[in-house]
Amino acid sequence: MDTPTDALITPAHRPAGKRVQLMLTCICDAFFADVGKATVEVLEYLGCEVLFPDGQTCCGQPAFNAGDWAASRKVVRHTAGVFAGPEPIVTPSASCAAMLFHGTQLAFEKEPDCDAVLAVGERTWELCDFIVNGLGIDRLPGRLDLRVAFHSSCHSRLTPTGAAALQLLRGIEGVEVVPFGEAEQCCGFGGAFSVSFPNISAKMGELKLQHILAQEPDMLASGDMGCLMHLGGMLDKQGSPLPRRHIVQLLRDSLVATGEIAATPLD
Repeated sequence: MDTPTDALITPAHRPAGKRVQLMLTCICDAFFADVGKATVEVLEYLGCEVLFPDGQTCCGQPAFNAGDWAASRKVVRHTAGVFAGPEPIVTPSASCAAMLFHGTQLAFEKEPDCDAVLAVGERTWELCDFIVNGLGIDRLPGRLDLRVAFHSSCHSRLTPTGAAALQLLRGIEGVEVVPFGEAEQCCGFGGAFSVSFPNISAKMGELKLQHILAQEPDMLASGDMGCLMHLGGMLDKQGSPLPRRHIVQLLRDSLVATGEIAATPLD
């Protein structure tokens, strides 16, 4: 279902040049190194100069979601300093992007540096949103013969990210996006939610996977690494061999498959 334009929470006037600052997120750093590699490879293929600011840590969302807004503001202020400058900030995470352009509006509402922090959020793009709506590219010339179940994360709702991700995924020649029941339901991760309410979180994830596995896809894909970590861990516990990939890995793999870019090992 398309989201009405006037309901979107994404900043309306973000810079969209090809010189970008890359925010790879703490989950990417700890668990999904190849997602970072694939992000750089795809952005450079699209003609972008990718800057990686030293000192980046976290967007501040874990503390924000747990209700410790004072701690969250400390992390956000650090992030705002690290990502100073005029360039677009691009991240392969709808969750982190939404924290910077939406969560900070709540956390910094009465803070003296509110305008400076919100200015960082106004430069922030989720990766698929940036490719489609920033660079104006709706398909890449790759190919993968896969039936893919795509999980759209909660944080991508009311933003252009979900539609952009599906557009890019469906634009890969040979890919069939497989529909499944209750597709809009949360995977159960919810960051701190999965720690505070593990039993509810697990039941939500199990329900999500029941609907996905019933369609017998070749691949589970998402644009959020937290969701992939949660669902992937549950698949591993079930002994399911279903592969799971971030959408940027599929974009990169499709370009490698057709010789558009060369395959390189992960250092």
